[in-house]
Amino acid sequence: MKKTDAVRGHLDGLLLAALEAGPLHGYAIITAVQRRSGGVLELRTGTVYPALNRLERLGLLNSSWCSSGERRRRAYELTGAGRRALAGERSAWREFTTAVGAVLDPGTPRGGTV
Repeated sequence: MKKTDAVRGHLDGLLLAALEAGPLHGYAIITAVQRRSGGVLELRTGTVYPALNRLERLGLLNSSWCSSGERRRRAYELTGAGRRALAGERSAWREFTTAVGAVLDPGTPRGGTV
């Protein structure tokens, strides 16, 4: 499986999680995801920026221009709705990994009934 395939369907959650600790600009978000994944997940700018704009239109992020030296960058931060969406993404991820684990490794006891 290609690394980009691993991200499909989980990009929103990854971006929201990267912003949980505070505002970041786009490249810093990409770097945070890559660092937190141990270098396994490499997001492309052509994927990240449209997703950030979409999340902002949905009210999950706010953005503002800030200066870093002579460079102006757009910084993104979670809104209250974004924090709630992140909690939902985490819950859905736990359910998904539990279900996949039950299929791939059926000998391991899992909580709940299937």
